[in-house]
Amino acid sequence: MTTFVDRVELHVAAGNGGHGCASVHREKFKPLGGPDGGNGGRGGDVILTVDQSVTTLLDYHHSPHRKATSGKPGEGGNRSGKDGQDLVLPVPDGTVIMDKAGNVLADLVGQGTTYIAAQGGRGGLGNAALASARRKAPGFALLGVPGDLQDIVLELKTVADVALVGFPSAGKSSLISVLSAAKPKIADYPFTTLVPNLGVVTAGETVYTIADVPGLIPGASQGKGLGLEFLRHVERCSVLVHVLDTATLESDRDPLSDLDMIEAELREYGGLDNRPRVVVLNKTDVPDGKDLAEMVRPDLESRGYRVFEVSAVAHIGLKELSFALADMVAKSRAAKPTEEATRIVIRPKAVDDAGFTVTREEDGLFRVRGEKPERWVRQTDFSNDEAVGYLADRLNRLGVEEKLMKAGARSGDGVAIGPEDNAVVFDWEPTVMAGAEMLGRRGEDHRLDEPRPATQRRRDKQAERDEAAQEFEDFEPF
Repeated sequence: MTTFVDRVELHVAAGNGGHGCASVHREKFKPLGGPDGGNGGRGGDVILTVDQSVTTLLDYHHSPHRKATSGKPGEGGNRSGKDGQDLVLPVPDGTVIMDKAGNVLADLVGQGTTYIAAQGGRGGLGNAALASARRKAPGFALLGVPGDLQDIVLELKTVADVALVGFPSAGKSSLISVLSAAKPKIADYPFTTLVPNLGVVTAGETVYTIADVPGLIPGASQGKGLGLEFLRHVERCSVLVHVLDTATLESDRDPLSDLDMIEAELREYGGLDNRPRVVVLNKTDVPDGKDLAEMVRPDLESRGYRVFEVSAVAHIGLKELSFALADMVAKSRAAKPTEEATRIVIRPKAVDDAGFTVTREEDGLFRVRGEKPERWVRQTDFSNDEAVGYLADRLNRLGVEEKLMKAGARSGDGVAIGPEDNAVVFDWEPTVMAGAEMLGRRGEDHRLDEPRPATQRRRDKQAERDEAAQEFEDFEPF
């Protein structure tokens, strides 16, 4: 059964914002109680956070769909809805977050590092919050904004100071088991190690981590064997250790050719040329292995490598190797620039930045894109005339109508607000700002061309009364 997963595709959904409430305070002997609809609650976020106790992405491999809770709707009596709970997902240290196209969104390194993968929706305002001097009793409330939906890829890159690389059965697992307290699987057949193993080594005052990467073979950088899947775990290591088998039973292999092949695969993978290297000639407890190590050592040193002859089984040369690696790790840590406190950068908006754009498409449709217009459209209840009128007022104040006119829009032209796959399309009619004198009963707006039947009947009756009153005034008795 799979117990280690280092790459998964995760589908996250933030919580939706709760709808605002349209309510009027009702109490005996208080006919004009006023609006008292509460606001909707905020939807919960989906947050990824580094947890040192988590070492694999296995949980997300089995359950790739995660959703935060939504906010509750507002209620009468100025009672706001409850906010949705954030969904916190623990991930291993060294997790890289990417979109499906491969673009890196975040690199989570260090305990407690967080990233908001999906933002919760904003709660809608109730009619109590929408009341103003000109709109004293709104007959509508704003809808909650849907939460974000994201498809992301989580990729784990092991955070270690030293990486052991080499052919299968070169003795990497045995070496890490004697250098640290790690207990990897050890056997006398290739590809015993199927997942990276981590161990902690203490050498003097230096404590560093060492990683045992599954064995590499020719073509690993192209996907052969297990190399391509686990070469990413070498990227963060500051020191590379070539573990060469001096007692291999394969006649076509020797330490020098093994080293050349591994170096070729590392170059093909890319990004590892500047890492210091160390060569470990392993299995020198075998007589033939000791002789071969003495033969190839001068050639390796002439190439500039620091060479150590060790035996993981007989515990030969381990102390010297451990302290040498600790010295290299300490130098690498000292060479890294000191991390400064994050500077707060304030980038004010440009004076001419309206926060939205208006473009004319080939089919003559005018498309409005911007955070505010798109959010306002999602929050509008289009079954409520007054809410639609309120949306028109907001868009007008933002300057959308002015930009449409400058772009050449005329009465009756099609206007879409939002992206192509989720836009609200309507026929544009220039309007004017509305005051309280233009509004009728709650939930109605006289600027709409097609009033409700009840509204039209009421207007017809009022017109008949006005006409009768005018005839009475014009009547002259004999």
